[in-house]
Amino acid sequence: MNIAFSPCPNDTFVFHAWVHGLIPGAPNLDVTYADIDITNGLAASGNGPEALKISYAALPWVLSEYALLPCGGALGRGCGPLVLTKNSAADAQEPSVLSGRSVAVPSERSTAYLLFRLWAAQNVPGGVGNIVVMPFHEIMPAVRDGAIDAGLVIHEARFTYPTYGLSMLTDLGNWWESDTGLPIPLGAIVARRSLDLQAIAGWTRASVEYAWAHPEASREYVLSHAQEMSHEVAQAHIGLYVNEFTADLGDDGYAAVAALLGRAAQEGLVPEVDLALLR
Repeated sequence: MNIAFSPCPNDTFVFHAWVHGLIPGAPNLDVTYADIDITNGLAASGNGPEALKISYAALPWVLSEYALLPCGGALGRGCGPLVLTKNSAADAQEPSVLSGRSVAVPSERSTAYLLFRLWAAQNVPGGVGNIVVMPFHEIMPAVRDGAIDAGLVIHEARFTYPTYGLSMLTDLGNWWESDTGLPIPLGAIVARRSLDLQAIAGWTRASVEYAWAHPEASREYVLSHAQEMSHEVAQAHIGLYVNEFTADLGDDGYAAVAALLGRAAQEGLVPEVDLALLR
């Protein structure tokens, strides 16, 4: 079976067992490792792989062809995207510093971007200025060097931004959780509706459970794809993004997805979604 997911530690940790033939009855996987912005495009192209990891923000464009699986993805608490500036910590506490300013984002079809736009609509007087899309690993250097006024960062940047001399303006995860009481929907696992979705979900969940039962088994595989990330940072990454929602979205998970996409549709950021297609 063809599948595409990112080389990030949470994805390689989750799928290690299935990729290595450790899930009884599961088909062999032919894996494409790609940044989520690329997998979003693959899903929307109409000829993407049979299963893939995409941003929840990309779901409205692909739900007719792909179904959301109830497991394998990334939702959570305390793991939201950050908005960073080069200002001092004291100055960086005021959202008004972004009024009319340039902001770098990793994608315009990402949960991070939707959360940023929803937060800015409530908190930035007059709105932000220019939005610049750039690879996420280039964002912090660009803010540090003054090429951009602020940056929206994800993943391991949560742990490394102080080394660039940057300050956190806001934690969008904290904002979302306090505003909604719900976890943050980040990455979704989807599969073509023409396939046996129950079986794919079962194999995915079994791979998650194997990863938890044998946490050291995936270490070499995870680090080989972790872009020179240290073992400690990789483990922190996994600890944030692989949790109970990875095993089962549950009612809170589905409510979080519906809230995100519903609010984003009201702001004109995504097409309206038939919520019945989420389950």
